Amino acid sequence: METLAHKLEHVIRSIPDYPKSGIIFRDITTLLTDAEAFRESVDALVAPWQGAGVELVAGVEARGFILGGAIAHQLGAGFLPVRKKGKLPCDTIEMEYELEYGTDVIEIHRDAIKPGQKVILVDDLIATGGTAVAAAKLLQQAGAHIVSAAFVVDLPDLGGKEKLEALGVPVRTLVEFAGH
Repeated sequence: METLAHKLEHVIRSIPDYPKSGIIFRDITTLLTDAEAFRESVDALVAPWQGAGVELVAGVEARGFILGGAIAHQLGAGFLPVRKKGKLPCDTIEMEYELEYGTDVIEIHRDAIKPGQKVILVDDLIATGGTAVAAAKLLQQAGAHIVSAAFVVDLPDLGGKEKLEALGVPVRTLVEFAGH
């Protein structure tokens, strides 16, 4: 019987030298178009939290919206979009974080989280952890209790998972790809 990780290794497209030379881009759009792999991935990310009282799923723009919406639906939880600066219409709180060449800012609505709410943070991939760590800090600043961060893909050589765990956020991933 084929494991989910093995299946995902073959379903997720790897694109060498994108967006720049030396990078292997892990493209989950091929997973999203494979109904069985998509369903199995969402089911696997949901399984540990079924019946655990998760109240919100926070999805990071943009692929985290797709996965997070599906996970929220299965858990009977609300969905919280973590957006790039300037995309939300009401009063927001924000978190700036470092990129390879500069900085970026993510934000959520100021009133999106009630203190102590159980939240799962979701995105497609964890690499260096810059965006995920910023999102986790933003959610914690807003009063969330992050019960887990969930990703389809982990690039362990880049150390993002360990950075999240250092914040006290347990991390669940489905497949690892060595190299980046």
